[in-house]
Amino acid sequence: MKTIIIKYPAGNVQSILFSLERIGVQAMVTDSKDLIQNAEKIILPGVGEANCAMQYLKEKKLDLLLSKLKQPILGICLGMQLLCKHSEERNTTCIGVFDLLVKKFQTSDKNEKIPQVGWNTIHKLKGSLFKNIPDGSYQYFVHSYYVPLGKETIAKTEYITTYSAALQKNNFYAVQFHPEKSSYVGHKILENFISL
Repeated sequence: MKTIIIKYPAGNVQSILFSLERIGVQAMVTDSKDLIQNAEKIILPGVGEANCAMQYLKEKKLDLLLSKLKQPILGICLGMQLLCKHSEERNTTCIGVFDLLVKKFQTSDKNEKIPQVGWNTIHKLKGSLFKNIPDGSYQYFVHSYYVPLGKETIAKTEYITTYSAALQKNNFYAVQFHPEKSSYVGHKILENFISL
């Protein structure tokens, strides 16, 4: 099983590698178009800044490649946001798989901190990515931007507003939380992705 983690200016790659190793998967980190095209599973990870990340993907022409691939692809956190149409983060045009606009959290409540950092529950789970995952499971979130609800939403959560915790369109899957930091439930979600 060839699993590729896309190399670009985004953190958290090491955590994903360790998490995949724990479920018996050896993954490679690369920005090689040939290797990505021939992979069986692809992960677009992410902790970082949308504009910088998209510039790198565009320079390597990976934005065009990713949108045309047919094998299962999982975007994580920033990776999910980059698969959307546009981000308010530095007015960034993204890959556009999901026809959704990424928005910045806005609040006047001093108790609601931005970024959201910590554990939150996910609900209304749909599809094979969430096979055997109980509704209301906790996942670990770290983000200042969010994806609103849309027709491709397959899980939702709430912080300041109700938004998409996960999306799916055809072979593209995306989660706003970090399964690699979310204990056994997160590992099960990664297992489910690898099993697709």
